[in-house]
Amino acid sequence: MSVIAQNLQAVRARIAQAARAVSRDPHEVTLLAVSKTFSAEDVGEAMAAGQTAFGENYLQEALDKMAAVRSMFPHAPISWHFIGPIQSNKTRPIAEHFDWVHSVDREKIAQRLSDQRPDHLPPLNVCVQVNVSQEASKSGAGTEEAAIIARAVAEMPRLRLRGLMAIPEPTDDVMQQRAAFRQLRELYEALHADGLPLDTLSMGMSGDLEAAIAEGATIVRVGTAIFGAREYAKP
Repeated sequence: MSVIAQNLQAVRARIAQAARAVSRDPHEVTLLAVSKTFSAEDVGEAMAAGQTAFGENYLQEALDKMAAVRSMFPHAPISWHFIGPIQSNKTRPIAEHFDWVHSVDREKIAQRLSDQRPDHLPPLNVCVQVNVSQEASKSGAGTEEAAIIARAVAEMPRLRLRGLMAIPEPTDDVMQQRAAFRQLRELYEALHADGLPLDTLSMGMSGDLEAAIAEGATIVRVGTAIFGAREYAKP
């Protein structure tokens, strides 16, 4: 068994344990393997271990990797999730190549993705990114703005509103972790009660996935615990 396969097994065990600890079904939580800065071969190793959903932050790297993976595994079921900040001039290739986008934080970006999503593809699955920690350096809309964006996305013909995403300020304090994730869940519940068709809370990473699952995460985005430490000198 490869190191990546062993790591995936360990992460899946963590997810299952965290879910059962709060009386949730582990199958309610999808593992998104964050493969940014890692190779198509690394993705292939994860696929061989049963992983089918992958998250990417950097568009050009992602497009090259997706093409390489497609040539290696032409018929494999795989879903690609864009999880990084989105510039206006990058929306077309994102709309054309990805299955999910977790990082919509402006109505303008959502509108461009809808306009540029090819008709032959199913609607693009969208999560609105919320800046729950109100960090100036972080992407994401404020709570009130996120609600406005979510309602707009729900009306766009080539998008499918799925839920909310957040990257809270890192902390080792489990209570602080849970408090940040609780904010996102409470916004999710308010929007759901208001009639929006939400089913996804994308929150939790390698260091805090247990707290996220305790607060209702349905997708956890895990990179380091699967692929190892990243080399950020890469573009």
